[in-house]
Amino acid sequence: MKEIFERISVRKFKDIPVEPEKIEQILRAAMAAPSASNQQPWEFYVVTDKATIKQLAGVSPYAACAENAPLVIIPCYRTEGLRWEETVHIDLACAVENMLLEITSLGLGGVWLCAAPLEDRMNKAEAALMLPDKLKPFAIVPVGYPDESRKQQDRFDTKRVHYIR
Repeated sequence: MKEIFERISVRKFKDIPVEPEKIEQILRAAMAAPSASNQQPWEFYVVTDKATIKQLAGVSPYAACAENAPLVIIPCYRTEGLRWEETVHIDLACAVENMLLEITSLGLGGVWLCAAPLEDRMNKAEAALMLPDKLKPFAIVPVGYPDESRKQQDRFDTKRVHYIR
């Protein structure tokens, strides 16, 4: 998959809305992710409302770039009815990575902004979205047509590979 080697974190976006069919494709990719015992603990909030996006941009100093995104997706996880509660962050991380790869394949850009497990950020995101008690925000993912470009850096490091033969 070329997207693995092309994906970059995009924090600057053009003022162009993301088409509904592309949003659906991103969400389909997210929900195709593996999860422990196939519990699929995720739910996704899709935000295009500028006032709510502005609130989400204030969740952390690193989230300010979200303010100019035409779309922000917040992957959330359920806190009830889970078989493996301790794996929800792993499950959601897989879903977010799938989202970012699909975002890249669609010619869009995005960035993974941390919410969980930092309580202050989670609380601010919960308030902005008015989440029900049974849902917790995992990340904030601004999405849009990129207004920046660069090559992905090569992160392969042979010193981090250990063979046991």
